[in-house]
Amino acid sequence: MPPIDWDQIDTVLVDMDGTLLDLAFDNFFWLELVPARYAEREGISLEAAREEISARYRRVVGTLPWYCVEHWTRELKLDIPALKRGHKHLIRYLPGAERFLASVRARGKPLYIVTNAHRETIAVKREQTGIDARVDAVVCSHDLAAPKERREFWTALHGHRRFDPERTLLIEDSLSVLAAARAYGVRHTIAIRQPDSRLPPRDIADFPAVLGVAELG
Repeated sequence: MPPIDWDQIDTVLVDMDGTLLDLAFDNFFWLELVPARYAEREGISLEAAREEISARYRRVVGTLPWYCVEHWTRELKLDIPALKRGHKHLIRYLPGAERFLASVRARGKPLYIVTNAHRETIAVKREQTGIDARVDAVVCSHDLAAPKERREFWTALHGHRRFDPERTLLIEDSLSVLAAARAYGVRHTIAIRQPDSRLPPRDIADFPAVLGVAELG
């Protein structure tokens, strides 16, 4: 992708998981740890637990309950916040993320994390990484009553944090979120090709894309 024309950008919005923080933690947590603990509690095989939980995931994917630890604590009868805190040592920045955040702050651009992560999840990740101190604010979709995949989120965000969509940059690993932002009018969008350091980079055709934010900072 061409270099960012920072003169055309007043506000920087950046996703948290898969953009700044390694999605390897979240994939391990939801695809490996949670099914294993559920299998133990229910006395079923790991394969059966994965099938049952995957079906429950699919029913709410892309909605606020999908991202809500309170929902999954009730749904699976597992203490999701406690499980996250018990494994928070696995939470880490993606390569170059800290340097990138510092470079944006040095430019004097308002810098906000916009995330679908639940407040409980944000708290755990803040405890482990201090990520909230590296930005001007962390905006949680649960506080705006809509996930980032929905236009309602962007409308509410505009009222919450005034920004000019034509002069705003969004950096994000979710293509559906990027599409929603673009439809709302956010002019500058960049996709992350390798949100999980354990997995190979993705091919992305619909948006300007970088391997990771290390290429931008």
